[in-house]
Amino acid sequence: MARPQPEQQAAPVQRLRIRYAKRGRARFTSHRDFSRAFERALRRAGVPMAYSSGFSPHPRISYANASPTGAASEAEYLEIGLAEVRTPAAVQAALDAALPPGLDVVEVVESPPGALADALTGSRWRVALVGVAPDDLADAVQVFLAAASVPVSRMTKNGLREFDARAAVVTLTEVAGGLEMLLEHGTPLVRPDDVLSGLTRLAPAFAPAEVPVLTRLEQGRLDRSSATLAVPGS
Repeated sequence: MARPQPEQQAAPVQRLRIRYAKRGRARFTSHRDFSRAFERALRRAGVPMAYSSGFSPHPRISYANASPTGAASEAEYLEIGLAEVRTPAAVQAALDAALPPGLDVVEVVESPPGALADALTGSRWRVALVGVAPDDLADAVQVFLAAASVPVSRMTKNGLREFDARAAVVTLTEVAGGLEMLLEHGTPLVRPDDVLSGLTRLAPAFAPAEVPVLTRLEQGRLDRSSATLAVPGS
């Protein structure tokens, strides 16, 4: 007897790109926990989701470059496919009301052509530091930027990985209370904590008294020559 074929779902009639923030204690939400909370919010908000085909249909949600657990963010992105057309403003209001505190919908727009991941090639980060003397911070930044490469190691899902943190750093500047950095996305993805590991390796005097707080300020298509980010869809 032939195996029954799964039901084929209709293609989405509308795609929406969503920018959301992780603020306060919500920065400790893992990507898996956020995914669950977001799917619950979609149901509570009555968003008419399109579903994938197959034996286990799931709502059409595309995630891209989620920030690490423990990092705050003002610029996380995802896309959803809808089975019915809705105004972006109505979806934004309904989802923002349905999500837990600290997970806030910043903007909802019609998805432009192209893959979301292709529009996210760089991120600007703020790093709040406590207990680092200004002179030690300045020295660490100077040594880091002058280095041809800065090998660091991090445990990944594929085991311990060593990579060059320096190559991804477009800008690294001192600001009040810490650092700001513009990072190019690559493989493997260099994160702000990797840069901090590199700073510690090169300059032992760089030793924050508390765990640094990371905040992604913006994310978009990187123009390395001008050190700017184009907002996704622009």
